[in-house]
Amino acid sequence: MFDRDKKNQLEVGLVSASDDGDIEVMRVKRESRQGLLAEGLKLFRDIFLIIVVFILFGVFFVQPVVVEGTSMLPQLHDGERLLVNKLIYYKIQSISWGHIDRGDIVVFWFPNDPDKSYVKRVIGMPGETVELRNGKVYINNIELNEDYLDTEHNQSLPSWPPKKVEDHHYFVMGDNRDNSSDSRYWGLVPEKYIYGKAFFRYWKPQNVGFLEHGQYNGNVPTPTPTPVPDEDDLRAEDR
Repeated sequence: MFDRDKKNQLEVGLVSASDDGDIEVMRVKRESRQGLLAEGLKLFRDIFLIIVVFILFGVFFVQPVVVEGTSMLPQLHDGERLLVNKLIYYKIQSISWGHIDRGDIVVFWFPNDPDKSYVKRVIGMPGETVELRNGKVYINNIELNEDYLDTEHNQSLPSWPPKKVEDHHYFVMGDNRDNSSDSRYWGLVPEKYIYGKAFFRYWKPQNVGFLEHGQYNGNVPTPTPTPVPDEDDLRAEDR
């Protein structure tokens, strides 16, 4: 039997329920593809921003360095990798983020060859007099308590004459005093050559962690000067 309603639907191009379902599925798929594309673009943007941040962070704030040699045993070992805080000593005119302290493990350009960089510990501060007597460090004639040293790497017990530290310079030494090229041999380090403070060891795995810096509770106390008698005391002694 002829279905007139169905014929009219075909002639005017009406869509059946099954066709409408197919269109809905296609619309969902198209929106899904657009959503995936948008999410992919967001992910790419986020990864790009993270890479940029890491690059800026590495250029301006933190720098990785590799320890070469054994001059800082037992604290640092050959082949270990450190992170250096480059911002902590940065100065803008008279404003600075931090200052160099005694005991800091610093990375600096070697004064005799600025193409090389060394890692040592700050021992003498500007204006102080540094001296070694039988392996002991004396600052302004007061012995420095260095609990980070060990006897295995400090057996030679050297003595060195007093050395006055100039302004804006530092006296640095390796913890392995028996095998360290430092200020005892080639002199002081200008402040402008010190570009960062080592603070974290990220390789080798067994030694990962923050570095221990010397603890002195500030500067070594300056010896109390011998009092000079006044004229009345001198006259009394003369009598």
